[in-house]
Amino acid sequence: MLPFQTLLISNIPDFINLNTCTTSHLHIYYIMIKKIFVLSIALFACIAVFAANDTIRVLAIGNSFSEDAVENYLYDLGKSDGVTFVIGNMFIGGCSLEKHWNNAANDLAVYSYRKIETNGIKMTIPNSKLSEVIPSERWDYISFQQVSFNAGIYDTYFPYLPNLFTYVKAKATNPAVTYMLHMTWAYAQNSTHTGFVNYNKSQSQMYSAIVDAVNHVAKTVDINIIIPSGTAIQNARSTYLGDTFCRDGHHLNLIIGRYIAACTWYEKLTGRSVVGNSFAPSALSKAEIKIAQEAAHNAVQHPNTITSTNY
Repeated sequence: MLPFQTLLISNIPDFINLNTCTTSHLHIYYIMIKKIFVLSIALFACIAVFAANDTIRVLAIGNSFSEDAVENYLYDLGKSDGVTFVIGNMFIGGCSLEKHWNNAANDLAVYSYRKIETNGIKMTIPNSKLSEVIPSERWDYISFQQVSFNAGIYDTYFPYLPNLFTYVKAKATNPAVTYMLHMTWAYAQNSTHTGFVNYNKSQSQMYSAIVDAVNHVAKTVDINIIIPSGTAIQNARSTYLGDTFCRDGHHLNLIIGRYIAACTWYEKLTGRSVVGNSFAPSALSKAEIKIAQEAAHNAVQHPNTITSTNY
């Protein structure tokens, strides 16, 4: 590309000679330079806007299940595909929507704010408030989720999610922000979590209940995007790897489980297929990477049903 000064000179007509040109020639020259200047300013403004919008800013208002999903591999999936993320997680272990709403209503400084900046550096800010973190960035996406053992029980979302949703919308600084619900995963079949009794200690029953509840809630509250991590995990469970994706019966395996969830978020946030993404934890085999990526991709394509693969 030619330097800007060269572009200016190259657009001066040959007949213009500042020593001999007439007033009319000078007027024509002035108009040309003015047009070039205005077009250049517009071009630079477009470039600046593109650069600013090239970063995806996502905030999760969650708990340990959002920690599993967004704090570990999501940034790296983006980096390998030319996408930059700012990732925030407002973390309280085992936090329900009722508790999130109580924290918001009383402006409580009780969150561990985990943030990954555009350069990939992670930091944790203790004693954080929703009222401070929500307006601190022009978030493109803000997600909500219910505590895992109540995720499949519709009534537990109310009135807390609508109240929290209204509160967050009033604090958000990006008028184009998109709100999401995180569809979490069913427990391992051998889970000893006390909340598993809500689903008769049945993984399939818990999964179906979560799918139904989250979809119903999203329609009621008018949230348009669902992140189907639960379906992605269930897809992977249908492979030869079986029911091996939780480390303690409910939290995800630190490597492949978390990778599947991150792949699901990545594809849903970017609209790009995660299949073939060059990033994967080094501990995974080629077959495990393919299972994880395809489980996530199929979940995004078919979020409410289990998709079996050839593995």
